[in-house]
Amino acid sequence: MPDQYQAERTISAVFKEESQLDGVVRRLLDRGVPQDHISMMGKNFQSNTRITGFITKKDVILGGLRSGAIFGSLFGSFLSLLTGVGILFIPFVGSVVAAGPLGAVLLGAASGALAGSAGAGLVSALATLGMPEDKAAIYQTRVEAGEFLVMAEVPANKAGEIQLLLESAGGEEITVSEMTLPRASAGKCNTVADLSPEVRSHLSEEAQRTFMERYNAAFDESNDASQAEHAAWDTIHQQYNEDENGVWSKAKVSV
Repeated sequence: MPDQYQAERTISAVFKEESQLDGVVRRLLDRGVPQDHISMMGKNFQSNTRITGFITKKDVILGGLRSGAIFGSLFGSFLSLLTGVGILFIPFVGSVVAAGPLGAVLLGAASGALAGSAGAGLVSALATLGMPEDKAAIYQTRVEAGEFLVMAEVPANKAGEIQLLLESAGGEEITVSEMTLPRASAGKCNTVADLSPEVRSHLSEEAQRTFMERYNAAFDESNDASQAEHAAWDTIHQQYNEDENGVWSKAKVSV
């Protein structure tokens, strides 16, 4: 079996045109960067399939953010190669499509998982994750202006190679930072901190423990993270009610 992919750096760049992105994604994949370590954000994607409605935060979470099921059904070409999709509203930026693990993080930030980051927009969210604030400010400005942010999480010894790849593909404002995006455990969860940020942000502490216990039990049965996640959400819906802030926190009363 191949060694487990070890992401240690994040290479970020902005691209002016959507037409540049297909080549970028395919070249990253060809260089061994897994699809779930590539993120993208932009305001002006032209999908090959019409979006007939607005995807809510809950639709994305319950539909399988990491599986890409919703993403692949909406977009063709390179966008369907990435995991997950969120159509989000970010203060000072507006509505954006965010793909990959960055989408999951920003879904969590929008509900407070990054301790108020969303209130200050993309700058604070990225800075909280470890990106230099001056570079995060540039990215926010350029995404707001209609350009596209691409982020690739790579091993330290591949950082230079991927930086050159993004430069040769037309990337600008390239940054190498010692940050990686938080994500759910690939297998069983040892603590609630192993749950992905978009999951934690929608559950009370008690509900997080319930979710983790059901997830682990289902994972033991199926060895499939996606199936285990759906089973855990089913249990949450059976045992809790959603409060006015969209958090599953009110335990249902047994009759």
